[in-house]
Amino acid sequence: MQDRIAGAPTGTTMTLRAFQRFPDRMAFVWDGGSLTYRGAHALIGRLQAAMSASGLKKGQTAAFLSANSAETWCAGVAAQGLGLVVTWLHPLGSLADHLDVVEDSGATALIVDPHTHAQRGGELAAKAADRLATVLTMGQADFGRDLMAAAERAGEAAPVDLTDPDDYAIINYTGGTTGKSKGAIRRHRSTAASAVSIAADFEFPAVPRYLAAAPITHVSGTKVLPSLLRGGTIHLLKGFEPEKFLATIEREKINFTLMVPTMIYVLLDHPKLDRTDLSSLELVLYGASPMSPTRLVEGLERIGPVFSQLYGQTECYPVSVLRKADHDAKRPELFASCGFPIASCSVSLRDEDNNEVKPGEAGEICVRAPHAMEQYWKRPEQTAEAFKGGWLHTGDVARADERGYLYIVDRKKDMIVSGGFNIFPREVEDVLSSHPDVAMAAVIGVPHEKWGEAVAALIVAKPGTRPAAEALMQLVKDRKGGTHAPKQIEFVDSLPLTAVGKVDKKVLRAKYWAGQTRQVG
Repeated sequence: MQDRIAGAPTGTTMTLRAFQRFPDRMAFVWDGGSLTYRGAHALIGRLQAAMSASGLKKGQTAAFLSANSAETWCAGVAAQGLGLVVTWLHPLGSLADHLDVVEDSGATALIVDPHTHAQRGGELAAKAADRLATVLTMGQADFGRDLMAAAERAGEAAPVDLTDPDDYAIINYTGGTTGKSKGAIRRHRSTAASAVSIAADFEFPAVPRYLAAAPITHVSGTKVLPSLLRGGTIHLLKGFEPEKFLATIEREKINFTLMVPTMIYVLLDHPKLDRTDLSSLELVLYGASPMSPTRLVEGLERIGPVFSQLYGQTECYPVSVLRKADHDAKRPELFASCGFPIASCSVSLRDEDNNEVKPGEAGEICVRAPHAMEQYWKRPEQTAEAFKGGWLHTGDVARADERGYLYIVDRKKDMIVSGGFNIFPREVEDVLSSHPDVAMAAVIGVPHEKWGEAVAALIVAKPGTRPAAEALMQLVKDRKGGTHAPKQIEFVDSLPLTAVGKVDKKVLRAKYWAGQTRQVG
């Protein structure tokens, strides 16, 4: 039995097999280009030859920075096939965040798509020059070596698959309560298990025509391999532009996509929605932030019975799914649920003493699954805390109904989910507190009709000063990016404190959330 497990296919093996199985099908389509399964298989081989020639070796960690790009996605497969550990930098992240990930992950190679990230790639290459032995670019750039040109020169080269289920495969970075990102590391067996569980429990069309507008470097990308395993086509957009998104669905007969609720709201409010033929759609996966039940009903009426909600987190994805049949306007109570646990994930609701709560009581969602992370990279204490009692603790508090459907009622952490982006208040508070006129800053999530939650900051100014709200918003935008910037700032004389002297955010939130439930789907 142990030998059979050791020989189980990895995600890389599955990808290469899929490309060989459907050689004449279209694997990727994007504005101005396309790539067949045969072409993707050949490209991976050429990229590996060029990577090996540049000195990349098994066991190294490579950081990738790109928007949605078939070539860069294939480069990620190529690197993993050579036995490298991969980490994807968020395409919208700040320079400081990117540098933190490069340093923390121990990356010695950087691979950048200069078509979308030339400036940032150059900055990273310069500022992390002391630790980056190799910098490669997916095309011509003013820094690094052109990997695509080297791959062309390499000519024909069969792909190499040096992956082993027991080897480390990927480090996915998530925010942390300390404000610093934590790396969730997985072995190949775990990434393969994730792909299989997604393919098994999500209601994919028989032959997916998957439209990816959100970054495939993150959750949107977890649908790429399961779609390829079915011989599907991945349609790539560089970002979410509602008119182009709708036109692509109609033109390409898209039958599957993934969105955060904010994107759905934009479509529902767009004048071209009712004039666009969306009859090809079979599945719209959504998640990452709360969705208004009213707007969900509107979506079901105007787009169709195609919605399915997913729940998971960087440390364990997926955990549960609310299927299409569960989106029944006759049973609206289920709209508040984040679904039923997927087949390969054990879920237990546990109290502060790590005991399972009684039926109907709220408890922290704790999980066990073959696709859960192994540990937080280089953080043994936080790993031990996350896995106390032998369960991975999600930080989300929920109750379960008599059938086992989960309803998230609160977060143990103060994380703000705005438009599908996770924002940790401490990171924003640290930036605001760096302003010379700010004495104290508290950041909370407040209800927002479009974004689910919006970042709000309460500021205690230093005596005799009054910093401009616009200047504080811009400060955060410059340091952390637009998603972290407060949408509203309120100046207060003091902040409520707990008995131990911490800012009491429950008191702060109560004013804004009176009569509303702060939930995450």
